[in-house]
Amino acid sequence: RTDNTFFFSSLFLVDESQLLTVPDGWKEPAFTKDDNPKGLLEESSFATLFPKYREAYLKECWPLVQNALGDSHIKATLDLIEGSITVCTTKKTFDPFAIIRARDLIKLLARSVPFEQAVRILEDEVACDIIKIGTLVRNRERFVKRRQRLIGPKGSTLKALELLTNCYVMVQGNTVSAIGPFNGLKEVRKVVLDTMKNIHPIYNIKTLMIKRELSKDPELRMQSWERFLPNFRHKNLTKRKEPKKKTTKKEYTPFPPQQPESQIDKELATGEFFLRESVKKRKKLEEIKVKQAEVLTKRQEERNKAFIPPKEKPVMKRINKAPSESKIDIAAIKAKVQKAKTKKLGAPVVNPVPETNTGSDKKKKKNKG
Repeated sequence: RTDNTFFFSSLFLVDESQLLTVPDGWKEPAFTKDDNPKGLLEESSFATLFPKYREAYLKECWPLVQNALGDSHIKATLDLIEGSITVCTTKKTFDPFAIIRARDLIKLLARSVPFEQAVRILEDEVACDIIKIGTLVRNRERFVKRRQRLIGPKGSTLKALELLTNCYVMVQGNTVSAIGPFNGLKEVRKVVLDTMKNIHPIYNIKTLMIKRELSKDPELRMQSWERFLPNFRHKNLTKRKEPKKKTTKKEYTPFPPQQPESQIDKELATGEFFLRESVKKRKKLEEIKVKQAEVLTKRQEERNKAFIPPKEKPVMKRINKAPSESKIDIAAIKAKVQKAKTKKLGAPVVNPVPETNTGSDKKKKKNKG
């Protein structure tokens, strides 16, 4: 009793934060053959199918798969006829959990995960998660868009998710395969499911980045982080589209609508019901001929339109106005020509013509004569 009381009293004296944390550098010892020297009592096996396009790759890497599983003494068989992979335990198998890791390995290989990443599942601190997303969205086009949103442009969104969670993520067909630590797999599953629910992955990536920074502070280890995390609200910005044809409800009336008249009622109203069959046929033929004549006249009018000449615009004759009679001053023109000659180099000097009228000089000469 004294030992028990001392043990419990020492437990209560220890800080709770130290009990919740794992000591630095602590690692669980590996499971060896000494822990289970007698082996397993029963043989267990798992099988999975793989698509046709994975056949060539599995043929190449199959020797590497057998060597990796040979360390755990697990037998693996590849059936190319049925398209299946089978793993089973042997008499030498000592680790009971090795067959579960082998099952996860063949599942990852069937889902297009490369062997270099899939073989990590055989390690102790590594787990895998295969998320089925094919049935989460009904519309196929919407599903493809959301799956592409998870990958991001040139795989940038997927790469950011891998860096924040320390997991390898592979999107293939209707499944998402993830390999890494347990905490990272939990975050990857949340991001993938939210993306399929039309929540953009950038919101979850931003939250993961904030959590990563907060985890570095030892004072915030025991506190709530809700005040630091962003609260993204879903906003429906798209307006509801109104239909082209709007139907208005008629006023309610207890009386049923009037029944439409039948063909016999119409004939009785017009009096055609009492006519002979020969007269009825003659009337129908006359109506048909009238309709044919109307159609013929319309066709003829359309054909004659091509022969009707278009209306020409009236030609406007241009009337050239006669040039106004203007008196030409010959003396002024001669004076300009003489001035131009004097300006040329090497031209003889010409005496300028006096501005006196030549007509008055001629009259004086006649008088003298």
